[in-house]
Amino acid sequence: MTSFKPAGLSARSSRVPMLASDAGLSKYLDEIKKFPMLDPDEEFMLAKRFYEHEDTAAAHRLVTSHLRLVAKIAMGYRYYGLPVSDLISEGNVGLMRAVRKFEPDRGFRLATYAMWWIKAAINEHVLNSWSLVKVGTVAAQKKLFFNLRKLKAKLGLYDEGDIPHEAAETIAKRLDVSTKEVHDMNRRLSLGDSSLNQPVGEEADLQRQDLLVDDRPNQETVLGDSQERTVGMKLLREALDVLTPRERTVIEQRRLIDEPRTLEDIGVDFGISRERVRQIENKAFAKLQKAVLDAITSIESAVSKALPHKIAA
Repeated sequence: MTSFKPAGLSARSSRVPMLASDAGLSKYLDEIKKFPMLDPDEEFMLAKRFYEHEDTAAAHRLVTSHLRLVAKIAMGYRYYGLPVSDLISEGNVGLMRAVRKFEPDRGFRLATYAMWWIKAAINEHVLNSWSLVKVGTVAAQKKLFFNLRKLKAKLGLYDEGDIPHEAAETIAKRLDVSTKEVHDMNRRLSLGDSSLNQPVGEEADLQRQDLLVDDRPNQETVLGDSQERTVGMKLLREALDVLTPRERTVIEQRRLIDEPRTLEDIGVDFGISRERVRQIENKAFAKLQKAVLDAITSIESAVSKALPHKIAA
């Protein structure tokens, strides 16, 4: 197994396992499990050392402790028919970018911040790899490329045949594209699917399905989900500031408590009708959604601008 050096790290302290091909995937996964995870205080200390003093040994520990997170995310893209080794390598590049740009005083864990960079790097690689059929060269195609399978699954469509017309219309409406674009992308993705029974490397008895990791939540997944919830709650708290005091009270009592109060009860508190409370709730929820989505779009835009764009128009 070979290794690579994260940019800016010394040769002495920065040797990190790297996959040369899918044939070495099992060994690679065993290797990265040897790197211990960091508790919050240790992670903060190491991040401060690298951020303030460019301590490469600290950066190395930050990178290696998150390699399992990259592998887990990369496995989610395995059905695009690309070598898992390439997906992991691209994800590792995204991780290193995240470590270089991470500001520990912002209040988030590194895994939360790094997820954006890891996914963005892998997304970029997937789109570039499918460029022969011009997949993902416009915004509508990108939306279809990364969401079509998920929406088909929600509609109970698990085979790779043509999508029924009604389902195609539903998907088109959801993604704001034409039904023709839905059918075209479905055919492209079906042609590019890789069989899970395809042999890997030179070992005829080893198939792709043998390399798939256990989908049960592991420590990294649980940690990542927890941190994503933390980010979500922070965005929600900030978004609530766009509401008026009355709108905020209605939203909190209708949507943010375990046992929501009725429209009638809230109406009594404010001396207004049940229907008026409903109108306030709907208006406040729309404002809240927009504020949260604007914040998420801003984060995604910052990540996207920092990545190279190689896809021809």
